[in-house]
Amino acid sequence: MNRTVQAILLFLLGGVLLHAGVSGLYLRYVKAGLQPLVLAAGAVLVLAAVATAWYARRRPRGHPGPRVSWLLVLPVFALILAAPPALGSYSAMRTGTAVTSPRIVAPLPAGNPVSLTVIDYADRAVYDHGRSLAGRTVTLTGFVAFDHAGVPYLVRMLLNCCAADAQPVKVGLTGRVPPVLQPDSWFEITGAYSAQAVQDPVNGGTIPFVEVGSARPVAAPADPYESLG
Repeated sequence: MNRTVQAILLFLLGGVLLHAGVSGLYLRYVKAGLQPLVLAAGAVLVLAAVATAWYARRRPRGHPGPRVSWLLVLPVFALILAAPPALGSYSAMRTGTAVTSPRIVAPLPAGNPVSLTVIDYADRAVYDHGRSLAGRTVTLTGFVAFDHAGVPYLVRMLLNCCAADAQPVKVGLTGRVPPVLQPDSWFEITGAYSAQAVQDPVNGGTIPFVEVGSARPVAAPADPYESLG
């Protein structure tokens, strides 16, 4: 591989990263807060491609690059042709809940219903024992998953950094649960705190429940994951 081909591959890889950062494709891989780093990495690769092309024109008779550099083609094809779907119910029900350590519970804003992330509701239900949820109506959005007994859960995958470290946050559904639910279908649930809870068989963490008042199907959000910051 000569320097001109190296420059082309670097430019393609940098362009793909910039496209992923601008279009939101990067959210399949890392949390939203890392967008600036994805864009910066793409920009650096594009600049490196320009510098490599400039150097190749000034010194066209350089030694060919190592064959291993052809591996740069793989991430380009992977990002363009085979972007993976977001993690769903299969992964969620085979991984222990992320609700295993207490986090700070802030006061809820005024008004009903109040929109909460699934991890925020789970933390309030498990570690605050529902005190901050008393008398409140909440709205949660997530995808549906079922355990081996057929119990439905509303789930969001929680990221610390990237999809490789994702853990599910599971909230059991009770009350006016829709009679027909499909795994991985997205729903917006409006309901209230339920004192019911079960132990996650995977890691022993606590899975709280929500008393469903109404539920409606929604499209999967642009960012399917939740994060702690």
